[in-house]
Amino acid sequence: MFLFKKTCRHEKISASIKSGYCPDCGEYVVNRWFVTRCPICGKRHITVIKNGKPVPADKFCQNCGCQEFTVEEIDYPDVVSINYATYISEVVKQSPAQTINAWVENAGKINFLPMLPA
Repeated sequence: MFLFKKTCRHEKISASIKSGYCPDCGEYVVNRWFVTRCPICGKRHITVIKNGKPVPADKFCQNCGCQEFTVEEIDYPDVVSINYATYISEVVKQSPAQTINAWVENAGKINFLPMLPA
């Protein structure tokens, strides 16, 4: 009656690696880490993912009251940032290499052109 499309959540890809192939579906997955900060005072906020985008968990900064925020992409969170950071696992589509190889087989007979006088 209903056709449900199962999508892989890539749960077996560790957050500690930057990228790798998912053992369940075979797709190439890249982990991207994000931290949100207040643009006024620079305080870090706990970051959550809403609609596929990193946003702060609070609606305003508890330090200065600002409602704006900036998103920083980091390589991997350090000891202090791990409490505020979150990551998104993105699938990277890789196109197959488009190459053409050709070769000529030798029939065992070699023909030399005669040398012309100069």
